[in-house]
Amino acid sequence: MDNPFADPRTLRRMIVVFGFAGFSGALAGRALDPLMAELALDFAAPHERVALLASAFALPYALVQPVLGPIGDAFGKRRVVLLCIGLLAVTLALCALAPGLDGLFAARIAAGLAAGGIFPLTLALFGDSVPMAQRQVAISRVLACAILGQLAGGAVSGGIAPLVGWRGVMWVCAAAAALSWAVLWRDARRQPAAAPPGPAPSPAEVARRYRAILANPRAHPLYGGVFIEGMLVFGPMPFLAVLLGQDGHGTLRAGIAIAAFGLGGFGYALLAAFLLRAIGQAAMMRLAGGLVALGMTATALAWGLERPWAGIGGSFLIGLGFFMLHNSIQVRVTEVAPLARGSAVALHAFSYFLGQSAGPGVFGLAMALAGAVPALLAAGLGVLAVSLWLSLAPATQPNRT
Repeated sequence: MDNPFADPRTLRRMIVVFGFAGFSGALAGRALDPLMAELALDFAAPHERVALLASAFALPYALVQPVLGPIGDAFGKRRVVLLCIGLLAVTLALCALAPGLDGLFAARIAAGLAAGGIFPLTLALFGDSVPMAQRQVAISRVLACAILGQLAGGAVSGGIAPLVGWRGVMWVCAAAAALSWAVLWRDARRQPAAAPPGPAPSPAEVARRYRAILANPRAHPLYGGVFIEGMLVFGPMPFLAVLLGQDGHGTLRAGIAIAAFGLGGFGYALLAAFLLRAIGQAAMMRLAGGLVALGMTATALAWGLERPWAGIGGSFLIGLGFFMLHNSIQVRVTEVAPLARGSAVALHAFSYFLGQSAGPGVFGLAMALAGAVPALLAAGLGVLAVSLWLSLAPATQPNRT
């Protein structure tokens, strides 16, 4: 493939522009997590119901992927990302204006649909443009921006909510998305998408593409593994205020824990190039699973021994391991179907966010049936098993779809 990034400044600019979009999407997705206890009080609703606001964002994000992937392949990934970040700004404003819990659920669903076209298509765009030898490091830089969004989603919302309320937090998220749209729009005028618009894919063509992608047996572990990973890692997130707040200070600690999760991921982004050179991708995936298992164990101890600050350190380890594993899966997915990369990455995002959307319900049920400690330990062991499974799978061989 011809590399359009012979000038490193062009690649750096693209990382900044799309990284800001990824930051805004991640900020919107995680900003309410530390505020679930406050939302439950505000709307006089059970915590278990309010916690499903996380699924209200993640499930539409997943379900829209099979539609947005082929649209991005046909009309240009950059164009679709620009449209989606603009819609995200609007829907986040609607979240801030929601008159009740049902309205907030509806606006979060719309925000999840809009956010679904940002990072997955950005990932596919980098797959189109960056050679495989450099791709994991380049994607890790964009991922670092999304991780900063995760970090801000916990730290900023947990810190400023006492001053501006959860509605103020939503306005901050809307402003970040609007600014990201302006940056991306300006860059699009400066450097239009390389691929010309194509015809709208027919349903039969979309189905043919997905059948071809799924015909690649080496893709199956990637899609199945990322579903389980998303479910097990993000299932406990909406319950952090409960898990770390036995003395009544759960909201602040939950915000710090989510920030620590993001900080762990940012640490991975800084270490990615070194780890790839030193131990290689497969060993890095196994290390990642071990770190997540260790972090879940620390969080279990935080609950079982009433040592809430152990959960903060555990969240850091979970973030470090999760992003290490997830980024490796992302890079392998970009080679599943090079000629329909948007569709292949969309299927990956569909699987991942479907797992995320199932996570809170599954973890809540496991915690009710077995208790918090067994549920957390099982989640850690599950991610470790996934990392071993994927690390033993051979690198993906593409279908020339």
